[in-house]
Amino acid sequence: MKILIVYPYFLENRINTEDISAVPIGAYYVGAMLKSHGYDVKILNLHDAGKDADRIKELLVAEKPDVIGFSIFNANRWGGIDIARMAKQLDPEVITVFGGIGATYLWEHLLGHFPAVDYVVLGEGEYTFLNLVRLIERDDLSSVYELAGIACRDNGKPKKNRAVEAIARLDDLPDPARYFTCNHVVLTRGCPGNCNFCGSPTFWGRKVRFHSADYFVRQVRRLAEKGVSFFYVSDDTFTLKKPLVIDICKQLSALNLNIAWAAISRVNYVDRELLTWMRRAGCIQISYGVESGSEKIRDFFCKNISTQDIRSAFRLTKSHGIMARAYFIYGAKGETADTIDESIRLLHDIGPLSTIFYILDIFPGTRLYEDFLLQTHNTDDIWLNRVEDILYFETDDELDRDMVLDFGNRLRTAFFKGLPEYVRELTLVDDKTLYPHHADFLSRLAMTFSHGDYAANPAIIDAGSLSNYLHRKALTYSPDHRAFLGLGIALQKKGDYPGSEDILAKGISHFPDSPSLHICLAVSLMNRGEYREALDLLLKFHRHPDAVPRIAACYEALGDRSQAGRHTHDTHRQP
Repeated sequence: MKILIVYPYFLENRINTEDISAVPIGAYYVGAMLKSHGYDVKILNLHDAGKDADRIKELLVAEKPDVIGFSIFNANRWGGIDIARMAKQLDPEVITVFGGIGATYLWEHLLGHFPAVDYVVLGEGEYTFLNLVRLIERDDLSSVYELAGIACRDNGKPKKNRAVEAIARLDDLPDPARYFTCNHVVLTRGCPGNCNFCGSPTFWGRKVRFHSADYFVRQVRRLAEKGVSFFYVSDDTFTLKKPLVIDICKQLSALNLNIAWAAISRVNYVDRELLTWMRRAGCIQISYGVESGSEKIRDFFCKNISTQDIRSAFRLTKSHGIMARAYFIYGAKGETADTIDESIRLLHDIGPLSTIFYILDIFPGTRLYEDFLLQTHNTDDIWLNRVEDILYFETDDELDRDMVLDFGNRLRTAFFKGLPEYVRELTLVDDKTLYPHHADFLSRLAMTFSHGDYAANPAIIDAGSLSNYLHRKALTYSPDHRAFLGLGIALQKKGDYPGSEDILAKGISHFPDSPSLHICLAVSLMNRGEYREALDLLLKFHRHPDAVPRIAACYEALGDRSQAGRHTHDTHRQP
């Protein structure tokens, strides 16, 4: 039996695609469960395929699935519906199954209005989907009506079966890293928070379940051995259990995997000891839900964090060489120009190095949504509209679109205007064991101003100077390959070839086997007409694709057309 697990496309383009581009880790857990029981499973990431129906149809024809599972959020449910319809048109016998948080809360709506959806897996899906597939394989569909964790149709009407029990031991689940290569890992299920805009508490429950440190570390190690070097830790709050996280970090540090990773936490669940171990283990970014600088707005969200907690978490995180990213939500009940001013003041106070600003959305499964239904007398059929979400301000007479868009513009403008000062005010803890990590942190941050998101942002004045400042500061802590190369390139761009040669030569003294440092130094020498010296550097890496055309150019400049021609030919043969 051939099973596809599809991550469908979203309707709207995103400013930040990072949070939607990766297949949810839950899809890999479901796939691993099926593979561990001998099923042929393939996962398709179609998050960006909304304008390419022909490509989707070609994939479905090529794969010939018997069952298709869809990983559904509210915002990609229409993508799932569209693809399910395509699949049914191509093969009316294919079985389509929706699962995930978006399907769980709209099961009756989906089964009541969309014949292309056959079943919905409710909540935690590994064992439920496996049991459903077994029944399909045995052609025993009558037993589906009694299968726990499933919603189906009974005489054409949506029917919800009894709930499935939560998996007590997460370590009993097959490790997705045995079967798939991905860069998301997860330690927990559940969240103790009670935010009214989030569906996690009702989907997973507020009681948190944990993998063991050994399971988590083994998963990371397996993925690292497959070549994955950067990970997203997908927990709602990774740092809930401090001793467990420190155990994980100690194990990862001992393995010396040369990895980097980003996590999400709450501002009241970090401290110095924890952050020290996280940085040693490769953590480079922690995202915190700040939401607002106004305590009134945070109380509306039921966020239950204090301004002092926020200040402390950002100060400690940055001082340990970890990028502190802040999530802000605007356009809530009671939002005014004054509450936005409070958010801007807090923004300048904590100095985040990255931010994401969201307009408040209303999604099924949240208390905001339940309140919305009660107040407006709407039903789930509002989702028959081809939209991703409901914007809160559309339901509040005190707010309007122009006002809320202005709030967002003010917040973003304040952040980008203040960012250079946030960077120059960075103070890192004086812990010699962290010096190499400090250098890595500063040079990574520098790259965001020279090549990353901040480089082309006109709101950030003189991003290049900030990049150079950070690279030089990095080298005060430890020799850092990225910093040497970044400064060398920056000086080249300014035409300061002797200065570039000096910094690159220093870099080579620390990293003698680095092709990029040697090639960059050769470029500076070539710009000064020192072709013989440049050639000597390049020939050490004569098979490197960036070296080959420059070797040809050096031979040409030195009058050796035979060698130049041979290396020009090699250039054309590069894959």
